[in-house]
Amino acid sequence: MNSAAKKCRICSAVLVPFIDFGDMPIGNAFVTEDQFVAEYFYHMQVAVCESCFTLQVIDVPDPDAMFHDHYAYFASTSQYMTEHFRQMSENLMTKYVSDDAPFVVEIGCNDGITLQNFAKAGIHHLGVEPSENVAEAAREKGIHVISEFFHARTAGEIVKEYGHADLFIATNTMHHIEDINSVAEGVARLLKPKGVMVQEDPYLGDMLELTAYDQLYAEHMYIWSITSLNNAFNPHGLEIFDVERNHFHGGCMRYYLCRKGAHSATLRYLEQVRLEEQIGLNRSDTFERFRSRCEQSRDKLRGLLEDLNAHGKTVTGYGATAKSATIINYCGLGTEHIQFITDTTAVKQNKFSPGAHIPVVKPEEMSRTSPDYAVLFAWNHFDEINNKEKDFVSQGGKWIVPVRMVEVV
Repeated sequence: MNSAAKKCRICSAVLVPFIDFGDMPIGNAFVTEDQFVAEYFYHMQVAVCESCFTLQVIDVPDPDAMFHDHYAYFASTSQYMTEHFRQMSENLMTKYVSDDAPFVVEIGCNDGITLQNFAKAGIHHLGVEPSENVAEAAREKGIHVISEFFHARTAGEIVKEYGHADLFIATNTMHHIEDINSVAEGVARLLKPKGVMVQEDPYLGDMLELTAYDQLYAEHMYIWSITSLNNAFNPHGLEIFDVERNHFHGGCMRYYLCRKGAHSATLRYLEQVRLEEQIGLNRSDTFERFRSRCEQSRDKLRGLLEDLNAHGKTVTGYGATAKSATIINYCGLGTEHIQFITDTTAVKQNKFSPGAHIPVVKPEEMSRTSPDYAVLFAWNHFDEINNKEKDFVSQGGKWIVPVRMVEVV
């Protein structure tokens, strides 16, 4: 392992891993049979910096190996998420897009799930999306997108061509970016004096509470907290002034950042800071307990699947998510445990899950085979999926929720 990779990406302090997941494939790298032999793996260890308290995956693949012209995640496949970001967009337009000629920038805009709302409102906007295939899907919706990675240089080019931004959006993106310092510098260059950055990502407090270790994979190289995000952006003259929690993706935090002093800190922000101190997000024993719960959850899931298979029960998977790669490979699962995984995303179908090579098939296969159990890898969309798959439930099918301490519902 490269010694430089063992240093915190935020503050350069030496990192000491508290959990080791072993060799992992890239979470969204669904493969064909001819790609099995050359499949890429990295060693996934996770640490919390004892200086800035940023939880991070120590070694990760090159960004081009994760975000490319055949990226397998299209955000708009979820109606719940589409509505979630529509509501967020309307709220942001009301609160922070008030100039006569506003300009909105979103990085990691994916297929335009958020920016489509600004485009429809006639607001000048720009998406920055490195994965060309999802960027093209956004362009087809009439959204202006450039296919690049965002950093300080990109920000300078945007300012030169388009001017400064009223609003900078990054949803489920800032945990993907290795050089966060360059991003923070870029945001500082890009924002207007009263401009606002809005970031939404899985929240560290929720991940620990739910034992949702599947939030950790190469693309999720950070799981942020208020403390760690402030420590990353404060050196660049930016600070958090407000936060909002929501239940999406298994528990997210929406952070509002601005230039220091540009907006007053809200009461809910101050209350959440106090809560982070109470639950110990800056104490090493908190993460040791999390590691122990992860191991218990892993052993329980594998034991449950082995028992079900021994008793002749059919088990499939539901949702070929990037997160499922962490569960499947950490727990040592294969086709002897899970026959196949159904997914609605066309680019994943007729391929195999990363690492374990479990077939990924169309949703119709679940109806055709009527399995006894389905491991719900997309557990964070439980309500949406349970409502959609009424036939599976009415026929006696049961969901296996692979997080927490593993539940059968």
